[in-house]
Amino acid sequence: MIAFLGMGLLGSNFVRALISNGETVQVWNRTTSKATALEQYGAKAFSDVAAAVKGADRIHITLKDDQSVDEVLAAAAAGLTPGAIIIDHTTTSVDGAIQRTKDWGTRGFTYVHAPVFMGPPNALESTGYMLVSGDQAVISSISPALGKMTGRLINLGEVTGKAAGIKLVGNSFLVGLTASLSDTLSLAKALNIHNNEVAGLLEIWNPGAGINNRLKRMTSGDYSNPSWELNMARKDTQLFIDAVDKKNGHLAVLPAIAEEMDRWIAKGHGNEDWVVIGKDAI
Repeated sequence: MIAFLGMGLLGSNFVRALISNGETVQVWNRTTSKATALEQYGAKAFSDVAAAVKGADRIHITLKDDQSVDEVLAAAAAGLTPGAIIIDHTTTSVDGAIQRTKDWGTRGFTYVHAPVFMGPPNALESTGYMLVSGDQAVISSISPALGKMTGRLINLGEVTGKAAGIKLVGNSFLVGLTASLSDTLSLAKALNIHNNEVAGLLEIWNPGAGINNRLKRMTSGDYSNPSWELNMARKDTQLFIDAVDKKNGHLAVLPAIAEEMDRWIAKGHGNEDWVVIGKDAI
């Protein structure tokens, strides 16, 4: 029997998928109504978290952060079945994942951090990506069950906390991408280019296809054969900024990028490939 703690959009859809696959699932949420809403699909809802985990050999968690995970697990502890496996899908810090693995292991339980690159539709359809790392014997034992919950289960090896780190790296990229898209739309608006035209451009010319090559160039440490000189990239960046400023628009990240470009140009790298601005990160 499975217990699932945290009935947000992701957790509730995980529960629905588990029930569809024949699992018995007990659910809990701080706002009890979100748990009871799952009863129509066959879940058994509890208002007390210790009661929700009672009898479960596997407990899944989808909460907000390190603090909420620690608080909920502390409240659930009295009801945990000896030897139960705790599988945490929450995006947390690396240190938090490592500490919980150690602490719950000391108490006789198995804690596995398994963050996901999955939205609510993925959870319902068992698609997307789930990450795990740590004790390989433990991961081997739970992989069949986790594999049914996702499109691809990615085992990142023996290092506890690696899954948490990779998840943060991925989310960092998504945050930066979204902020950059916001600036792109601000520029398009300033130039009287419709959002549909921006989407059409990205369908025809897909810059995402070049990300890995750009990453390789950035991490190579050799910027002497530029495909786009930093000086020229900086010139274009100023054109972006000026166009938006002219229409009193707002830019989230381009001004900061311009400052970083200026810093590298001042250090004598203006004629090198523009990806040199990432040199300090490698």
